[in-house]
Amino acid sequence: MTVLDGEEATTAVPASAVRVHVLRAAGTSLVVAARVDGLPEVLHWGRDVGDVVPEDADDLVLALARAVSPSAFDAAWPLTVLPTEHDGWEGRPALAGQVDGRPLVPVWRDVVVTADDRVLTVDAVSDDVSLRSAFVLDGAGVLRVRHALTNTGTGTVEVQALEAVLPVGERVAEVLDLAGRWTRERTPQRRAMTDGVHVRESRRGRTGHDAPTLTVLGTAGFDDTTGELWAVHPAWSADSVHRYDRLAEARPVLGAGELLRAGEIVLAPGETFSAPDTVFVWSDAGLDGLAARSHDSLRARPGHPRTPRPVVLNTWEAVYFRQELEPLLALARVAADVGVERFVLDDGWFTGRRSDTTALGDWTVDAEVWPDGLGPLVAGVRSHGMEFGLWFEPEMVSPVSALALAHPDWFLQAPDRNRTWRHQYVLDFARADVREHVLDRMSAVIGEHHVDFVKWDQNRDVVQTVHAGRVGLDAHTRGVYAVMDELRRRHPWLEIEACASGGARVDLGVLDRTDRVWASDSNDAMERLPIQRWTELLLPLELIGSHVGPEVSHTTGRHLDLDFRMAVSLFGSAGIETDVTRCSPAELDRLREWTALYKRERGLLHSGRVHHLDLGDPGLDATLVVGADRDRALVRVARTVTGPRSLAVPLRLRGLDRARRYRIAPVTGLRVPKGVDVTRTPWLERGSLELSGAVLEDVGVRMLALAPGTALVLEVQAL
Repeated sequence: MTVLDGEEATTAVPASAVRVHVLRAAGTSLVVAARVDGLPEVLHWGRDVGDVVPEDADDLVLALARAVSPSAFDAAWPLTVLPTEHDGWEGRPALAGQVDGRPLVPVWRDVVVTADDRVLTVDAVSDDVSLRSAFVLDGAGVLRVRHALTNTGTGTVEVQALEAVLPVGERVAEVLDLAGRWTRERTPQRRAMTDGVHVRESRRGRTGHDAPTLTVLGTAGFDDTTGELWAVHPAWSADSVHRYDRLAEARPVLGAGELLRAGEIVLAPGETFSAPDTVFVWSDAGLDGLAARSHDSLRARPGHPRTPRPVVLNTWEAVYFRQELEPLLALARVAADVGVERFVLDDGWFTGRRSDTTALGDWTVDAEVWPDGLGPLVAGVRSHGMEFGLWFEPEMVSPVSALALAHPDWFLQAPDRNRTWRHQYVLDFARADVREHVLDRMSAVIGEHHVDFVKWDQNRDVVQTVHAGRVGLDAHTRGVYAVMDELRRRHPWLEIEACASGGARVDLGVLDRTDRVWASDSNDAMERLPIQRWTELLLPLELIGSHVGPEVSHTTGRHLDLDFRMAVSLFGSAGIETDVTRCSPAELDRLREWTALYKRERGLLHSGRVHHLDLGDPGLDATLVVGADRDRALVRVARTVTGPRSLAVPLRLRGLDRARRYRIAPVTGLRVPKGVDVTRTPWLERGSLELSGAVLEDVGVRMLALAPGTALVLEVQAL
């Protein structure tokens, strides 16, 4: 809604008076004031302020306007949608650059603001550049901010920063973001906010195993269910900046954007730089409330996966590079028998690939390993009713490869500074010839076999990038996006998984063009519990690949029971990554029951609301998914370490209809953990309980005593 001089307007108007624009959705609002001069100011982002009636507009501006603080500028200055020093802002500038070597300090004029209830756009010009900004509030209350800068002068404009920044509530006291490493991605870290300008940079050339993912500012003591939170996420798959500024003379602000290096973005006259989208999420219901908004937003996308997420078998930890037709056909037969729906052939199928030291870039089927091509395997997989998927690492090239020999000029690194990582270099996807080569090679294989699914891997950080004589990471990343987009245009049935040596490319930029992410290269279910829990802060379960790994973990050497591994994988886009031909008949029976359970419950798991339950026992991990109609729910309780008490704690469930009665019982398809004496938990010995939603939430039911490495999955059904 737009309020102007006491009347509503929904079309562009000249900047001749103060106007108040209010975007509203799902209990959230963004309030923006446009003045006679300069860019608009964000007065409020957070809880919905309701309708702003025309007669209240002036008073709202006065109520939220900045005062003049001591020892400061003589007149109040606005915290604009793109704050810089020219406005009076002394934090990190949202826009920085140079014009022919002179500082870029735009004095904005001819500002035109257009708004309706969900979208606000700003157009402005200065002597050297023009700006277009868009603020899009979706039905879940999630806000996307887009800035684009155009060189309208006669010289060159170097863009050094173009970041999205919004003010947050004055009561913010703590900050939470994520860190990690390979096989231990998305590890939470939390601390008290302090004054000053705080910047966290990611310089991995990809999102990174240690990516912040989300930077969350919140009121003191916030947790899964309580506290007011403001969060930001850059929808970008390369270097990024997360920042918050808390200055004495201004409201705290939160922001993010692409990290740009010197000389990376240089605009000739008429050229435009469009910054990646920045996603902002507010919640007054703690971390789970924040996640719920993000999940609802993603599920409403036109390109969000709509078909049931299939049970996947990936061959990597089953065979590694030992690819032979007959063993793989046997693997496919057993996989289909236990209920697998998508069979994915991982690394090792292309010419010369016997280890990770050679052949990347040579995307032709190895005639020695596959004398009759992939056709016999594809036919065998499809004869069992399964889809066929294939692994690629399109952005990389091995030094020992036909492609590297033929095109050493196609590398993204500086010629005199080539450094391998996992025995590979990076191809320069900013080059049209590189993109066309990769597209043609991939399309040939995908088209010939009607490949249903591509596991798109990326196994190294990207550093010291050079394209056309300057830093080339931005152009390379956009080139990667372009190849993904074109690949799907050529093969509209194709689904893509974003994998980057596990979970090093988990962001909404790559998910605008892929169907799920691989959360981690760790299939150790104990390690996976926290990895997936914190991935769920941004992504719903159906976008998070999660597989049942071998009994002995490839990455940690830990032994874990099959039912525990299945319980963890169930809460995701589930699959198997082990050699099922080596499983015992009893294990195969359990896998059949588990795949049947997943198929029966994936509709609930992939549409329901996720709750993380604090049971007062740090050794218990509890995740609850409640269906949209609150008729059904599933809850998984996993023991990671021994608890502090001898008596098991009650399990209290949130999100149910408090007025309805429910039956709660162990789910069919997973066993009560081995070694557990259910006679010590009377209701489990009987098999079920029937209680109201209010009792289940406020009182709960006594859990059984689980040992570390065991889990129980319960179903909750309305009566």
